[in-house]
Amino acid sequence: MSEISDKSFKDGIRLSRLGMGNMRLPVKSGEPGEPIDYEKAKAIIDRAMEAGVNYYDTAYIYHGGESERFVGKALAEYPRDSYYVADKFNYQANPDYRAQFAEQLERLSMDRIDFYLLHGIQDYFVEDAISCGCISYFDQMKKEGKIKYLGFSFHGTPEALKRILPVYPWDFVQIQLNYYDWLYENAKTLYEMLDEAGIPIMVMEPVHGGLLADLGEQANGILKEAEPEQSIASWAMRWVKSLPRVQVILSGMSNLEQMNDNIRVISETEDVTEEEQKLIEKACGIVRTNTAVPCTKCRYCVPNCPMELDIPYLLSSYNDAKLGGAWRLGNLASVVGEKLPSACVGCGTCTKHCPQSFDIPKYMKELTEMMG
Repeated sequence: MSEISDKSFKDGIRLSRLGMGNMRLPVKSGEPGEPIDYEKAKAIIDRAMEAGVNYYDTAYIYHGGESERFVGKALAEYPRDSYYVADKFNYQANPDYRAQFAEQLERLSMDRIDFYLLHGIQDYFVEDAISCGCISYFDQMKKEGKIKYLGFSFHGTPEALKRILPVYPWDFVQIQLNYYDWLYENAKTLYEMLDEAGIPIMVMEPVHGGLLADLGEQANGILKEAEPEQSIASWAMRWVKSLPRVQVILSGMSNLEQMNDNIRVISETEDVTEEEQKLIEKACGIVRTNTAVPCTKCRYCVPNCPMELDIPYLLSSYNDAKLGGAWRLGNLASVVGEKLPSACVGCGTCTKHCPQSFDIPKYMKELTEMMG
């Protein structure tokens, strides 16, 4: 019997409310390229399948391409009609959509991809994505049965969403949605636009890349006082689950503890009440005050940095220094070696690839000054 709750999508399909994101799989630390720890990652997939999770999300660039291979291998022992795979065309990684799609099928060892997305649409390349020919090609793949449903993931402004929504009868759209981005970014506007259009929403970053899993001592205390037995992350998952247009909530689970907590929260807990919403807003206000750059550590910026800087780590150090003082940067050089923020050449490539469009060169310059 399935543990996880599900929801009707279309064509008689029911999708589990919890989806397995495969961008933050456990890795073998210390080895070149930090390859996926197959045994640990496979145990997470097996637990998900056991619980009734049937939606598995990957992408061309996750884990340097190894995520797709892992997903295909890990799911191969299960009946093909017992799960749905979501994958994405990354225009920035390789604009040759025909070649990329063929390579993805090969990596997955599958003859079809159930949910296919244009990956991470942002304002600066939305017109390229629309005009490059990929949409008509993927529509043809739908007709040939190699794609079941076509959508896109989105990290842009409402204006860019208005531009891309009318160009195709999208089956679904994936957006970053959590209570932090609802209160302080444009997530509420994007949700309302998709709700008005009647398009099912797949949610990424429900815990904002881990930011909402630990809000800091003061903000944590507000939520713990109300629900001592609930994890801090569970509040974020429950909040997203309360939104009626949400179809699947993706979580990039890196261990079994996270998987089991999410299974419990999605299946057993009630929606957020009005009183709990007030507590969330109070706690989130504290987080907003204490977070200089709310980076989700997606690492989209890293492969494109000409200086090979570990930008998410440096931004985390920047936040620590802004909150606790520049003295916290004392051991930064011993951790990153020559890959210091001072090595940043200010090219702006990182900002172009950042889903949040953070002005990373500005932060690297300020971080360099704080270290000095």
